[in-house]
Amino acid sequence: MAKAKTSFVCSACGYETARWMGKCPECGAWNTMQENVQTAVETVAKPLKQRAGRGTDAVRIQDIEAGAQTYESTGITELDRVLGGGIVEGALMLVGGEPGIGKSTLLLQVCAALSKKGKRILYVSGEESARQIKLRAQRLGADKTELLVLTENAMDAIENKLNDIRPDYCVIDSIQTVYRPEMASAPGSVSQVRESAALLMRYAKENGCGIFLVGHVTKEGAIAGPRVLEHMVDVVLYFEGDHQHEYRLVRAVKNRFGSVNELGVFEMTGDGMHPVENASETLLSQRAKGASGSCVLCGMEGSRPMLVDIQALVAQSFYAVPRRTVNGMDNSRVMLLLAVLEKRGGMKMYNRDVYINVAGGMNLSEPAADLALCVSVASSYKDVPIPADWAVMGEVGLAGEVRAISRMDRRIAECQRLGFSHILCPKDSLQRLIVPKGVTVHGVDTVAQALAVMDLLPER
Repeated sequence: MAKAKTSFVCSACGYETARWMGKCPECGAWNTMQENVQTAVETVAKPLKQRAGRGTDAVRIQDIEAGAQTYESTGITELDRVLGGGIVEGALMLVGGEPGIGKSTLLLQVCAALSKKGKRILYVSGEESARQIKLRAQRLGADKTELLVLTENAMDAIENKLNDIRPDYCVIDSIQTVYRPEMASAPGSVSQVRESAALLMRYAKENGCGIFLVGHVTKEGAIAGPRVLEHMVDVVLYFEGDHQHEYRLVRAVKNRFGSVNELGVFEMTGDGMHPVENASETLLSQRAKGASGSCVLCGMEGSRPMLVDIQALVAQSFYAVPRRTVNGMDNSRVMLLLAVLEKRGGMKMYNRDVYINVAGGMNLSEPAADLALCVSVASSYKDVPIPADWAVMGEVGLAGEVRAISRMDRRIAECQRLGFSHILCPKDSLQRLIVPKGVTVHGVDTVAQALAVMDLLPER
């Protein structure tokens, strides 16, 4: 008689144990042990649960034919940029994001574009009916294509359809809803997600089919399921953005075929996701004129220079502990820079509320945003607006020094293209740099020098 066997698997690292523990002994994560119930079967004449290996021989690496890597364009320029040029044959790609942010919409647009090029596309949905997908396709103008739609959750049925149809590309929406019937655990559990993804990965590699997996995210913003899922796939894309803003950002956090620093910008409209080609001009289009606390930064997102507006508001505090509210930047980094301003710049921040915002829903992480943040805070502190034709960039250290940043030539060219004629940056970044005509570059060594150039030093 079959007996139920219970084990506990860590959703972060896949560690398995026979008893529940609050802290995983392998990765140290708390409250990640999930119960996994398996049904034991008789040991007599038990068939193999997994197919046997192919039994290939080891070959010398110099004898392997490499060939040129080919990319198939998705028909959406911003997505091609993030993927490194397009979809690679046999690639397994994971797309994660919050509910309603536009994952299914974008992938349906990709399927329609590929189908119009004569590719055989299969869209597998485990969450929506075929009628719902038809209504979305009509809204996107994608209902006049040869796109095949399958509403199925069972992984063995999906595999049979894949073998019958032999699609060039496939979308699984979502990986947390499919399951393998021979396993006792529920859909979305650690074992189900891992085994379903392994089957799809094997199919993609053996048949050269590019597969998109849609993944739900947890309340912390990570893709739900075992962390091993992100290790199995070739590409991991994350959707970022606020539902209150019309812009959506697609960022690659893993890409075996291209850079992981590229960023795609899309605009969410009633008829789908539209790529934003000139992101800098779009993000600055609604910038307030003549207002204090607004500073323009030229940041780098992969190989792409992008101008963003960093806003700061410094106000008198009426609380025992002044408030610090940050949106779009690392909170601890902002606290560090405020301390530098107080110590090295002579600004009294202990009795001031400080509010920081990166306009347009952007999330900045590069150190070059430090100096722009300091200048915007100082501008609001003194209530002196920054001239509209100034751009600021540079990394700030604890001693108040301004450190060099990379790719200054590309940053300056982007600033000049959008009409910024004065650039405040680290002096060390100007070595062997050819400054174009019409642009004045102000190199500084310290935060105090930067504030002096902008006439923002507080009165002693």
